Amino acid sequence: MAERLADLVTQIQNVGQLEAVVRAMRGIAASRAQQGRSLLAGIEAYADVVLSAIGQALTLVSVDGMAPAQSRSKRRGLILFCAEQGFAGAFSERILDAVMRDIEGATSLIIGTRGAVVASERGIGPAWTAPMAAHVGAIPSFANRIADALYDRIVDGAITHVDVVFSRSVPGGGIEINRHSLLPIDLSRFARRVQSQPPFTTLAPQLLLERLAAEYVFAQLCEAAMHAFAAENEARMMAMAAAKTNIESKLAGLSQRKHQLRQEEITTEIVELAAGSEALTRA
Repeated sequence: MAERLADLVTQIQNVGQLEAVVRAMRGIAASRAQQGRSLLAGIEAYADVVLSAIGQALTLVSVDGMAPAQSRSKRRGLILFCAEQGFAGAFSERILDAVMRDIEGATSLIIGTRGAVVASERGIGPAWTAPMAAHVGAIPSFANRIADALYDRIVDGAITHVDVVFSRSVPGGGIEINRHSLLPIDLSRFARRVQSQPPFTTLAPQLLLERLAAEYVFAQLCEAAMHAFAAENEARMMAMAAAKTNIESKLAGLSQRKHQLRQEEITTEIVELAAGSEALTRA
Protein backbone atom coordinates (compact mmCIF):
# COMPACT_ATOMS: atom_id res chain seq x y z
CA MET A 1 0.00 0.00 0.00
CA ALA A 2 2.83 2.41 0.96
CA GLU A 3 4.56 1.81 -2.37
CA ARG A 4 1.37 2.51 -4.34
CA LEU A 5 0.85 5.73 -2.42
CA ALA A 6 4.44 6.83 -3.06
CA ASP A 7 4.02 6.16 -6.78
CA LEU A 8 0.83 8.21 -6.80
CA VAL A 9 2.55 11.12 -5.03
CA THR A 10 5.32 11.04 -7.62
CA GLN A 11 2.76 11.05 -10.43
CA ILE A 12 1.01 14.06 -8.87
CA GLN A 13 4.33 15.91 -8.70
CA ASN A 14 5.05 15.15 -12.38
CA VAL A 15 1.61 16.34 -13.47
CA GLY A 16 2.11 19.49 -11.38
CA GLN A 17 5.37 20.20 -13.19
CA LEU A 18 3.60 19.70 -16.51
CA GLU A 19 0.96 22.19 -15.42
CA ALA A 20 3.70 24.74 -14.70
CA VAL A 21 5.14 24.23 -18.20
CA VAL A 22 1.71 24.63 -19.80
CA ARG A 23 1.08 27.79 -17.78
CA ALA A 24 4.42 29.23 -18.91
CA MET A 25 3.75 28.39 -22.57
CA ARG A 26 0.34 29.97 -22.34
CA GLY A 27 1.82 33.14 -20.86
CA ILE A 28 4.46 33.40 -23.60
CA ALA A 29 1.84 32.86 -26.31
CA ALA A 30 -0.42 35.50 -24.76
CA SER A 31 2.42 38.03 -24.69
CA ARG A 32 3.35 37.39 -28.32
CA ALA A 33 -0.26 37.55 -29.49
CA GLN A 34 -0.72 40.88 -27.72
CA GLN A 35 2.44 42.26 -29.32
CA GLY A 36 1.22 41.21 -32.76
CA ARG A 37 -2.21 42.76 -32.27
CA SER A 38 -0.70 46.01 -30.99
CA LEU A 39 1.35 46.48 -34.18
CA LEU A 40 -1.41 45.60 -36.63
CA ALA A 41 -2.90 49.09 -36.47
CA GLY A 42 0.40 50.61 -37.60
CA ILE A 43 0.77 48.16 -40.49
CA GLU A 44 -2.80 48.77 -41.62
CA ALA A 45 -2.22 52.53 -41.47
CA TYR A 46 0.90 52.11 -43.61
CA ALA A 47 -1.08 50.04 -46.13
CA ASP A 48 -3.75 52.75 -46.27
CA VAL A 49 -1.08 55.38 -47.01
CA VAL A 50 0.25 53.24 -49.88
CA LEU A 51 -3.26 52.76 -51.27
CA SER A 52 -3.92 56.50 -51.07
CA ALA A 53 -0.62 57.21 -52.83
CA ILE A 54 -1.51 54.81 -55.63
CA GLY A 55 -4.87 56.55 -56.03
CA GLN A 56 -3.13 59.91 -56.36
CA ALA A 57 -0.48 58.58 -58.73
CA LEU A 58 -3.17 57.16 -61.01
CA THR A 59 -4.30 60.72 -61.79
CA LEU A 60 -1.00 61.16 -63.65
CA VAL A 61 -1.64 58.37 -66.15
CA SER A 62 -4.42 57.38 -68.49
CA VAL A 63 -6.88 54.62 -67.69
CA ASP A 64 -5.74 52.62 -70.70
CA GLY A 65 -3.35 49.87 -69.83
CA MET A 66 -4.10 49.90 -66.11
CA ALA A 67 -5.69 46.43 -66.10
CA PRO A 68 -3.16 43.61 -65.81
CA ALA A 69 -2.38 41.65 -68.95
CA GLN A 70 -4.15 38.29 -69.09
CA SER A 71 -1.82 35.34 -69.36
CA ARG A 72 -2.83 32.44 -71.57
CA SER A 73 -1.71 29.92 -68.98
CA LYS A 74 -2.64 30.77 -65.42
CA ARG A 75 0.19 29.50 -63.24
CA ARG A 76 -0.95 29.93 -59.67
CA GLY A 77 1.26 30.62 -56.69
CA LEU A 78 0.12 30.18 -53.09
CA ILE A 79 1.75 31.83 -50.09
CA LEU A 80 0.62 29.81 -47.08
CA PHE A 81 1.20 31.06 -43.54
CA CYS A 82 1.19 27.93 -41.39
CA ALA A 83 2.38 27.23 -37.84
CA GLU A 84 6.01 27.61 -36.87
CA GLN A 85 5.77 25.41 -33.76
CA GLY A 86 3.54 22.69 -32.41
CA PHE A 87 0.94 22.85 -29.63
CA ALA A 88 -1.29 25.09 -31.77
CA GLY A 89 -4.08 22.63 -32.50
CA ALA A 90 -4.99 22.15 -36.16
CA PHE A 91 -3.60 25.56 -37.16
CA SER A 92 -1.59 24.32 -40.17
CA GLU A 93 -4.15 21.69 -41.16
CA ARG A 94 -6.86 24.32 -41.52
CA ILE A 95 -4.69 26.43 -43.84
CA LEU A 96 -3.88 23.44 -46.04
CA ASP A 97 -7.51 22.28 -46.06
CA ALA A 98 -8.54 25.72 -47.36
CA VAL A 99 -6.39 25.33 -50.52
CA MET A 100 -6.63 21.60 -51.21
CA ARG A 101 -8.60 22.19 -54.42
CA ASP A 102 -5.93 24.49 -55.84
CA ILE A 103 -2.66 23.29 -54.39
CA GLU A 104 -2.15 20.49 -56.90
CA GLY A 105 -0.18 21.97 -59.79
CA ALA A 106 0.36 25.27 -57.95
CA THR A 107 3.68 26.67 -56.79
CA SER A 108 3.39 26.84 -53.02
CA LEU A 109 5.50 28.93 -50.67
CA ILE A 110 4.98 27.65 -47.13
CA ILE A 111 5.81 29.72 -44.07
CA GLY A 112 6.29 27.86 -40.80
CA THR A 113 8.44 24.87 -39.84
CA ARG A 114 5.55 22.87 -38.42
CA GLY A 115 3.43 23.70 -41.45
CA ALA A 116 6.12 22.36 -43.80
CA VAL A 117 6.13 19.08 -41.84
CA VAL A 118 2.35 18.77 -42.07
CA ALA A 119 2.48 19.54 -45.81
CA SER A 120 5.13 16.86 -46.31
CA GLU A 121 2.94 14.35 -44.48
CA ARG A 122 0.19 15.14 -46.99
CA GLY A 123 2.52 14.67 -49.93
CA ILE A 124 2.79 18.38 -50.72
CA GLY A 125 6.19 19.51 -51.94
CA PRO A 126 6.56 23.29 -51.57
CA ALA A 127 8.79 25.23 -53.93
CA TRP A 128 10.07 27.32 -51.03
CA THR A 129 9.81 27.17 -47.25
CA ALA A 130 11.01 29.40 -44.44
CA PRO A 131 10.59 29.49 -40.67
CA MET A 132 8.24 32.15 -39.38
CA ALA A 133 9.75 35.27 -37.83
CA ALA A 134 10.64 34.60 -34.21
CA HIS A 135 9.39 37.99 -32.97
CA VAL A 136 7.31 40.87 -34.27
CA GLY A 137 10.32 43.11 -34.86
CA ALA A 138 11.63 40.71 -37.51
CA ILE A 139 8.43 40.63 -39.58
CA PRO A 140 9.24 43.57 -41.95
CA SER A 141 12.57 42.05 -43.01
CA PHE A 142 10.89 38.65 -43.22
CA ALA A 143 8.23 40.08 -45.54
CA ASN A 144 11.05 41.29 -47.80
CA ARG A 145 12.42 37.72 -47.90
CA ILE A 146 9.05 36.38 -48.98
CA ALA A 147 8.75 39.08 -51.63
CA ASP A 148 12.22 38.24 -53.01
CA ALA A 149 11.37 34.53 -53.22
CA LEU A 150 8.08 35.39 -54.90
CA TYR A 151 9.62 37.75 -57.47
CA ASP A 152 12.30 35.19 -58.36
CA ARG A 153 9.61 32.71 -59.37
CA ILE A 154 7.60 35.34 -61.22
CA VAL A 155 10.69 36.29 -63.26
CA ASP A 156 11.30 32.60 -64.01
CA GLY A 157 7.76 32.31 -65.31
CA ALA A 158 6.72 29.73 -62.70
CA ILE A 159 3.99 32.01 -61.34
CA THR A 160 1.58 34.46 -62.97
CA HIS A 161 -1.11 34.76 -60.28
CA VAL A 162 -0.53 34.78 -56.51
CA ASP A 163 -2.90 34.26 -53.60
CA VAL A 164 -1.94 34.73 -49.97
CA VAL A 165 -3.62 32.54 -47.33
CA PHE A 166 -3.33 33.21 -43.60
CA SER A 167 -5.23 32.99 -40.32
CA ARG A 168 -6.52 36.00 -38.47
CA SER A 169 -8.23 36.54 -35.15
CA VAL A 170 -11.93 37.31 -35.14
CA PRO A 171 -13.22 40.02 -32.78
CA GLY A 172 -14.95 38.31 -29.90
CA GLY A 173 -12.81 35.17 -30.11
CA GLY A 174 -11.96 32.53 -32.67
CA ILE A 175 -9.75 32.33 -35.74
CA GLU A 176 -10.76 32.46 -39.40
CA ILE A 177 -8.93 31.71 -42.65
CA ASN A 178 -8.39 34.68 -44.95
CA ARG A 179 -7.49 34.33 -48.62
CA HIS A 180 -7.11 37.09 -51.17
CA SER A 181 -5.35 37.80 -54.44
CA LEU A 182 -1.96 39.48 -54.19
CA LEU A 183 -0.72 39.55 -57.78
CA PRO A 184 -1.24 40.71 -60.46
CA ILE A 185 -2.34 44.08 -59.14
CA ASP A 186 -5.28 45.51 -61.05
CA LEU A 187 -4.58 49.24 -60.71
CA SER A 188 -7.89 50.10 -62.36
CA ARG A 189 -9.75 49.08 -59.19
CA PHE A 190 -8.00 51.68 -57.02
CA ALA A 191 -10.01 54.81 -56.30
CA ARG A 192 -8.59 57.88 -57.99
CA ARG A 193 -8.30 60.92 -55.76
CA VAL A 194 -10.27 63.90 -56.98
CA GLN A 195 -8.05 66.95 -56.53
CA SER A 196 -7.65 70.34 -58.13
CA GLN A 197 -3.91 69.99 -58.72
CA PRO A 198 -1.91 66.87 -59.62
CA PRO A 199 0.53 65.63 -56.98
CA PHE A 200 4.11 66.82 -57.19
CA THR A 201 6.47 63.95 -58.08
CA THR A 202 10.13 63.52 -58.90
CA LEU A 203 9.65 60.21 -60.73
CA ALA A 204 8.06 59.32 -64.02
CA PRO A 205 4.41 58.28 -63.40
CA GLN A 206 4.92 54.71 -64.61
CA LEU A 207 8.04 54.23 -62.48
CA LEU A 208 6.24 55.76 -59.50
CA LEU A 209 3.36 53.30 -59.89
CA GLU A 210 5.74 50.38 -60.16
CA ARG A 211 7.46 51.33 -56.91
CA LEU A 212 4.16 51.95 -55.17
CA ALA A 213 2.95 48.56 -56.37
CA ALA A 214 6.03 46.98 -54.78
CA GLU A 215 5.25 48.84 -51.55
CA TYR A 216 1.68 47.56 -51.77
CA VAL A 217 2.87 43.95 -52.03
CA PHE A 218 5.26 44.50 -49.12
CA ALA A 219 2.47 46.00 -47.00
CA GLN A 220 0.15 43.10 -47.79
CA LEU A 221 2.82 40.55 -46.87
CA CYS A 222 3.60 42.39 -43.62
CA GLU A 223 -0.07 42.47 -42.69
CA ALA A 224 -0.59 38.79 -43.51
CA ALA A 225 2.52 37.78 -41.56
CA MET A 226 1.50 39.82 -38.51
CA HIS A 227 -2.03 38.41 -38.56
CA ALA A 228 -0.60 34.89 -38.85
CA PHE A 229 1.89 35.51 -36.04
CA ALA A 230 -0.81 36.74 -33.67
CA ALA A 231 -3.31 34.04 -34.71
CA GLU A 232 -0.82 31.20 -34.20
CA ASN A 233 -0.07 32.37 -30.69
CA GLU A 234 -3.76 32.77 -29.95
CA ALA A 235 -4.32 29.22 -31.20
CA ARG A 236 -1.54 28.09 -28.86
CA MET A 237 -3.20 29.97 -26.01
CA MET A 238 -6.45 28.10 -26.64
CA ALA A 239 -4.63 24.77 -26.89
CA MET A 240 -2.79 25.44 -23.64
CA ALA A 241 -6.03 26.51 -21.95
CA ALA A 242 -7.61 23.19 -22.95
CA ALA A 243 -4.50 21.33 -21.77
CA LYS A 244 -4.60 23.18 -18.44
CA THR A 245 -8.23 22.19 -17.95
CA ASN A 246 -7.38 18.55 -18.63
CA ILE A 247 -4.41 18.69 -16.26
CA GLU A 248 -6.52 20.22 -13.51
CA SER A 249 -9.08 17.45 -13.98
CA LYS A 250 -6.32 14.86 -13.88
CA LEU A 251 -4.83 16.39 -10.71
CA ALA A 252 -8.23 16.41 -9.02
CA GLY A 253 -8.68 12.73 -9.81
CA LEU A 254 -5.19 11.87 -8.60
CA SER A 255 -5.65 13.88 -5.40
CA GLN A 256 -8.93 12.11 -4.70
CA ARG A 257 -7.29 8.77 -5.28
CA LYS A 258 -4.41 9.79 -3.01
CA HIS A 259 -6.85 10.57 -0.18
CA GLN A 260 -8.55 7.21 -0.71
CA LEU A 261 -5.27 5.33 -0.57
CA ARG A 262 -4.21 7.29 2.48
CA GLN A 263 -7.52 6.47 4.18
CA GLU A 264 -7.14 2.81 3.28
CA GLU A 265 -3.61 2.89 4.69
CA ILE A 266 -4.83 4.42 7.95
CA THR A 267 -7.67 1.92 8.19
CA THR A 268 -5.25 -0.96 7.67
CA GLU A 269 -2.94 0.38 10.38
CA ILE A 270 -5.88 0.70 12.82
CA VAL A 271 -7.03 -2.85 12.08
CA GLU A 272 -3.51 -4.16 12.63
CA LEU A 273 -3.18 -2.24 15.92
CA ALA A 274 -6.55 -3.50 17.12
CA ALA A 275 -5.65 -7.08 16.22
CA GLY A 276 -2.31 -6.75 18.00
CA SER A 277 -3.95 -5.29 21.10
CA GLU A 278 -6.52 -8.09 21.20
CA ALA A 279 -3.78 -10.69 20.88
CA LEU A 280 -1.90 -9.12 23.81
CA THR A 281 -5.05 -9.04 25.95
CA ARG A 282 -5.67 -12.73 25.34
CA ALA A 283 -2.08 -13.56 26.15
